[in-house]
Amino acid sequence: MKLTSYTNYALRALQLAAIKSPNLVRVDDVATIHSLSRPHITKIVHELGKSGYLETVRGRGGGFRLARAPTEIVVGDVVRITEGPLDVVECFNPEKNTCVLRGVCILSRKLQEATAAFMAVLDDLTIADISANKGQLLDRIAPLETPDQKVAQ
Repeated sequence: MKLTSYTNYALRALQLAAIKSPNLVRVDDVATIHSLSRPHITKIVHELGKSGYLETVRGRGGGFRLARAPTEIVVGDVVRITEGPLDVVECFNPEKNTCVLRGVCILSRKLQEATAAFMAVLDDLTIADISANKGQLLDRIAPLETPDQKVAQ
């Protein structure tokens, strides 16, 4: 299984919001820490806000924070929103399938099982879980932050 960088950084934005809580996190914070473009993170934060995972505050001094408790944000749900259907192979999508082996292919069934197992692990994981080692995470990102980001902590 491979997730897109979009999903990875959506999860990183949520993780950063959890470890910086209750403070606001700026899009620039995420972009700086993870060496990403600001527009990419802006798009991610916008989608997470529309989906009810982040609360966004506009204007000078604005940013974002978690809109729910980190224990209520399930990683699998975030992956489904950012990835869409996990059609690992063409035959997973009946509307696009052209494979003549559909319905009799053991490989297809096993890939579906593997995808379900992958998502089951992510469904058992929350943002609270991936930010439980807050001290270590903050120590790791501290050298990457600008002085004004550190003051906000």
